[in-house]
Amino acid sequence: MMPFLVSGSLRFTVLAALLLVGLFRPIPCPAAEAAVTPLPLADGEFTVGPEYSVDPDLTDRGQPKGRAFEFVMRLADSKIFPGTDRTLEPQRRPVRKERRIFVYVPAAYRDGTKAPFLIIHDGPGQLPLVRNALDNLTSSTNSARRLPAFVAIAVENGGDDSKGSERGLEYDTMSDRLARFIQEEVLPAVVNDPAIRAVYPNFALTDDPWGRAVLGCSSGGAAALTMGWFRPDLFRRILAYSGTFVDQQDDDAPEETQFPLGAWEYHSGLKLIETSDRKPLRIFTHVSDRDNGANSPENSYHNWVMAGKRTAAALKAKGYSFRFVFSLGSGHCDGRVFQQTLADALIWVWQGYPQGDAK
Repeated sequence: MMPFLVSGSLRFTVLAALLLVGLFRPIPCPAAEAAVTPLPLADGEFTVGPEYSVDPDLTDRGQPKGRAFEFVMRLADSKIFPGTDRTLEPQRRPVRKERRIFVYVPAAYRDGTKAPFLIIHDGPGQLPLVRNALDNLTSSTNSARRLPAFVAIAVENGGDDSKGSERGLEYDTMSDRLARFIQEEVLPAVVNDPAIRAVYPNFALTDDPWGRAVLGCSSGGAAALTMGWFRPDLFRRILAYSGTFVDQQDDDAPEETQFPLGAWEYHSGLKLIETSDRKPLRIFTHVSDRDNGANSPENSYHNWVMAGKRTAAALKAKGYSFRFVFSLGSGHCDGRVFQQTLADALIWVWQGYPQGDAK
């Protein structure tokens, strides 16, 4: 591929866009590698930016590749999200007829083991970066910088965005509905997919909630926390970038009775995090200084920066194992932030899980 003749922030934007869709994976030069200084792999609060570099562990470094699979699930076949919820407005916000499921099984996976796994919202989402991280870090000789051989499962949302949409219903609703959908419908479909079974006849996924992680951005980030919050018996490792911890839940949702301000209730109003018993969760969150609604007043309940900081403060006050990254000179779900921080975030969130054979 010929080099792009662009520079500065435009170059970052082009590379980020291409990387996210899997069309381009930068080959790092020694100077680029030297420019990356990983954050300490510890709990706490960290600031990155306003200058960004691509972490070499998120690029193709020539390591053995795993196997990629893709199949579809019809919404009409779902008992949990059939695309007919009364809160939906399909004339304004179209609902998909089917959703794509992307699965990446790393080269380090051994058929017959019960693999840990990562659910990625808004599939394919960050799957290209996660694939590179798996290729590089499951084979790492540095014990402090290694990932278990987890299977990445990227699940496409049901369509559109915001209130009245299928995506909004799935991601912004304060309930265990999405966690049940993944557990009861998506995971069985993955395990029983004929193409996966043809390559891995004894393919299996772990039942250990500590072997189950969720990654998302924006409403997908809020959904990641919500899955763990309502079902810590199923999912315990959470990564939320630019989390929509704001009032985005549909006004007609029955959950409004208990959570009138939707995910805003995690940190304000009900102070859900601080007033609830601490749950067995490991939580990574992030927000950008120029994130959505950065200048909106508190009573709008739509200031992502305020919501992100408050959520992190609530997690800290309650004594959670948490990691919060605040990024400067960046916007909502900024690709540059992913390219610099995602490998570290994955390593941190999987700390404590066995690095050898899956359970």
